[in-house]
Amino acid sequence: MPDTAIDIADPTERPEPQHPSAAEAPHADAAVLDNPAWHALTGPHARFAIGNDLVRRYPEDVAPFVAVRTWDDPEVWDALRDLVGPGAPVGLSAVEQPFPAGWEDLGGGDGVQLVETDALQPRPDAEAVVLGADDVAEMLAIVERNQPGPFRPRTHELGRYIGIRRDGRLVAMAGERLHPDGWTEISAVSTDAAYRRQGLASRLVLDVAFHIQERGDRALMHAAASNVNAIAAYERLGFALRRSTRFAFGRTPA
Repeated sequence: MPDTAIDIADPTERPEPQHPSAAEAPHADAAVLDNPAWHALTGPHARFAIGNDLVRRYPEDVAPFVAVRTWDDPEVWDALRDLVGPGAPVGLSAVEQPFPAGWEDLGGGDGVQLVETDALQPRPDAEAVVLGADDVAEMLAIVERNQPGPFRPRTHELGRYIGIRRDGRLVAMAGERLHPDGWTEISAVSTDAAYRRQGLASRLVLDVAFHIQERGDRALMHAAASNVNAIAAYERLGFALRRSTRFAFGRTPA
């Protein structure tokens, strides 16, 4: 599921992003990005993985993502049902076929994947503070206020999360989520309404990207395809569209 909200974009209307061909897209050969949740759960995030060699997921209090190794295996739908249980909602990315009989289609949406380019100029931010277990209540609260995308009580364990405080209050946040080999996703970019248009989110994204590059990884992001302002904002920072994807939501057979 993509992140759906951001404050760093100018509120005026932006043009639709230009979609490059697969051959022209930056980092088109980075195969792990075609299925980032799977490669995170079988790689750097393997310690969180629940499942088997066909389907895996994060614990419910960490992240809602369910990953599939391949849609070509005829056992995949039964494996998904066994993994999440009967009558359970499930969100899936890069779904290549319709839900089978017995499953309930709950809808879906289009998303985009953005990756860093040479134009990105990350830098640490002196005002950013590292967030952890003691800050979970505030992190959940700012996510609730701003709705940047899925965030659970243990999501902060997936990577480094940072924030900016004003008068002791957490008013802006960003951090690391999916972590396929060689890449780290920047996520949970949130800024409270009273502090928007001050560049706080941009600063945090650049700080997170700086530390991602410091350890030898590259940065990626996800957004809803309809969120053209956010996409334009990320592109101004130095990200570029790599691919479009489809997110589907369904319910397993009871």
